Amino acid sequence: MAQPNLLRRRLGLALRDLRKRAGLTLGEAAEAIGVSVPTLSRVELGKGAIPEDRLEAYLQPYELPETKAAEIRRLAALASSNRRSTLLHQSSNAEGDDFAGYLELEEVATEADIYTAQVVPGLFQTAEYAHALISGGVIWHTARQVRSFVELRMERQQVLRRENPLHVRCVVEEAALRRPIGDHDILKRQLIALAATVDELTNVDFRVVPTEAGAHPGVDGQFTMFSFDAGDPVVTVETMTRIAYMEEDLDIAPYTAGFTRLRKVAWSAERSREFLSNLITTDDE
Repeated sequence: MAQPNLLRRRLGLALRDLRKRAGLTLGEAAEAIGVSVPTLSRVELGKGAIPEDRLEAYLQPYELPETKAAEIRRLAALASSNRRSTLLHQSSNAEGDDFAGYLELEEVATEADIYTAQVVPGLFQTAEYAHALISGGVIWHTARQVRSFVELRMERQQVLRRENPLHVRCVVEEAALRRPIGDHDILKRQLIALAATVDELTNVDFRVVPTEAGAHPGVDGQFTMFSFDAGDPVVTVETMTRIAYMEEDLDIAPYTAGFTRLRKVAWSAERSREFLSNLITTDDE
């Protein structure tokens, strides 16, 4: 079954919230917009698209200030975007439709807060490191599948260098940077590449949690939180076989607080770069 359009669902949730704040029933809002109740219901559930020339009609009943209306228009534009069609098709071939939603979020997000405990985050992996990591898993059955997903991972990294790049705040466990994925030579080249990226890109804030930090919010598992020009953040949690998407305030709040705490227990950006440099240098001795 195809992955639902997460951004369309987010647009529907935003419109439903506006309707409730305006004190309108589904029938009252549908009448004011000029659509049937089933049509509006499908839009609010993220199952129906809004024709571009009808968007203003969907906003009219709620008498929004221009700033809020502009936010909804931006969200609607993102929800209808097909800019990532090639990668989405590639992802369905490599991993399945469940991952398409993640690519969609990664492409349209303005910021990403990433926490990983076991490995270097995918956006910073070298091809050989990614190949060793992916081929060591249990999901992949053929060399072609592994190769396709490695290529996809490399393609995804373009979001860091596009015209309006994704801004990333990344927190990684010390142990993840010491784990010899593949072998020590592959790890060393990965660390060198990571250090170069961190030094080069001003849109990347990279920090390391030292092992001595002990218990902290990250011990419950890795996650990514995407933020957007319009709409609320989305948290993604990846398991061995699927990705869970959390969009409700009650679900997102603990991750927001947890990431803030993680940045406090992590070394500073400067100390983290120094740690990376020392790891590389120590391996040369």
